Amino acid sequence: MRFLVAMLAAAIVATPALAQDKTRPQPSAGAQIDYAGFQDLTGEVSAYRAGRLVSHAEFQRMAREPGTIVLDARSADAYAEGHIDGAVNLPFTDFTDQSLRQTLRDPNVRILIYCNNNFSNNARPVLLKRVELALNIQTFINLYGYGYRNVYELADVVDFNDPAVRWARG
Repeated sequence: MRFLVAMLAAAIVATPALAQDKTRPQPSAGAQIDYAGFQDLTGEVSAYRAGRLVSHAEFQRMAREPGTIVLDARSADAYAEGHIDGAVNLPFTDFTDQSLRQTLRDPNVRILIYCNNNFSNNARPVLLKRVELALNIQTFINLYGYGYRNVYELADVVDFNDPAVRWARG
């Protein structure tokens, strides 16, 4: 009888694993980091993000519409030194299900994002990051991964001294 119970328990535990992709490494039991899952997510986001890049004029037009949040995911210190007027700040390092819900409220809200690399100034508070590590990339992937699909990204590079940018200094 113990053998039968052990076999039944093993079958129940193994059943979910059958649905998983065996071609990619699986995280160990209890792991809280899944690099292969992140790779899958970035692959899924790639084509989606390409259709969500907007010009500065379109970004500004969308920002004025009700139900739109301009999200600044830079550090709180950088945000305090300067940001696009009207933007809310939630540092990327603070993204969790709870913090995103508190800040963005509705997962269907339109979210506009920008980062240091959208500015030509390369001066505080928008010092350039390496292009392949620009914060927009991680922010977009994470918002998508947390279930926020109505995200648009500023595609242009602008000067924060240009009045059209509506830069608010700290």
